[in-house]
Amino acid sequence: MKTIVWDVDDVLNDLMKIWFDEWVSSRGSDCSLTYDQLTSNPPHEILKISKSQYLTSLDACRLSEKAQKMPPVPEIFEWFSGQGHNFHHVALTAAPLCACHVSAAWVMSNFGRWIHSFNVVPSPRPGQPTGQSHAAKSDFLRWWGKGDVLVDDNPDNIAGALSLGMKAVLVPRPWNRSTLNLDETLDALTELSKCPGTWSLPR
Repeated sequence: MKTIVWDVDDVLNDLMKIWFDEWVSSRGSDCSLTYDQLTSNPPHEILKISKSQYLTSLDACRLSEKAQKMPPVPEIFEWFSGQGHNFHHVALTAAPLCACHVSAAWVMSNFGRWIHSFNVVPSPRPGQPTGQSHAAKSDFLRWWGKGDVLVDDNPDNIAGALSLGMKAVLVPRPWNRSTLNLDETLDALTELSKCPGTWSLPR
């Protein structure tokens, strides 16, 4: 049975959209941008704020009650309901340490029927030492050596997985160049994950 490694934020959920809607609402009529115009991630330059301001605001959103109660992406949840039993599933997030406990609780609450392992390569934050030995998700995946497919919205993480000999699926978001819609992406994931043969990671 193949193992699918899932990013959490902006793959299993819509964290960026929830944060952006709240951010726009707080600025009233001062912002005319839409979510689909966030063609970079992080989007601080597009929003004309500092990266520090963006990360502080995003982390506050991660810890908010609204984010903790956000629903899963409907298409993703439907895919798990129909296909989840065919694979092993692992979560791999880059959430900062200050929010990892919330992310883990959210994953287990919404996807615990299928995802039984939660792993973190924490994004650095000032004054929050991570003590980690993995600088990127690809470092973790190389060390772990058991993943077959990575599902992520970050092209750099996709490239890292491919460099290890894994398969990878890019979830369409405004900040990446996916040419598929989400339904097409999930169809591709199903077919890719069912490919015969054993995929081994180089050591």
